[in-house]
Amino acid sequence: MRSREFLSKLEHDRIVHAIREGESKTSGEIRVYVQRGKLKADPLIVAQKKFQQLQMHKTAERNAVLIFVAPREHKFAVVGDKAIHEKCGDEFWQRIVERMRTHFQNEKFSHALIEAINEICKLLATHFPKTSTNANELPDEIAGA
Repeated sequence: MRSREFLSKLEHDRIVHAIREGESKTSGEIRVYVQRGKLKADPLIVAQKKFQQLQMHKTAERNAVLIFVAPREHKFAVVGDKAIHEKCGDEFWQRIVERMRTHFQNEKFSHALIEAINEICKLLATHFPKTSTNANELPDEIAGA
């Protein structure tokens, strides 16, 4: 599926609302990135590079999470920064990806992203609760190249 078609099927407002709602309970940060064009490499490796390019590793508590989607290749990955990854490990990310895969196969793209955001925010809120000094360090909008 072309990225433009994929983006047109997303419920942007609901996804951004889910990010903002989830981040209201945690110092953690979540971003959704939609890759345009073909993806020639492993989506996890590309997502890790994109995480760095978006400077997500520069959050104060190193607790940012990137949900990376390459719609043309029907691939995606979830990357958590050092502090959050240490708390949950690979199994948590794999569980998120598997749930997303099921929804994506049924073309429930927005539902997949919102559910993933909600699950990730629950984990973030448990380990990195919101304090009065936390600022929103990253944009909440869906990003794309």
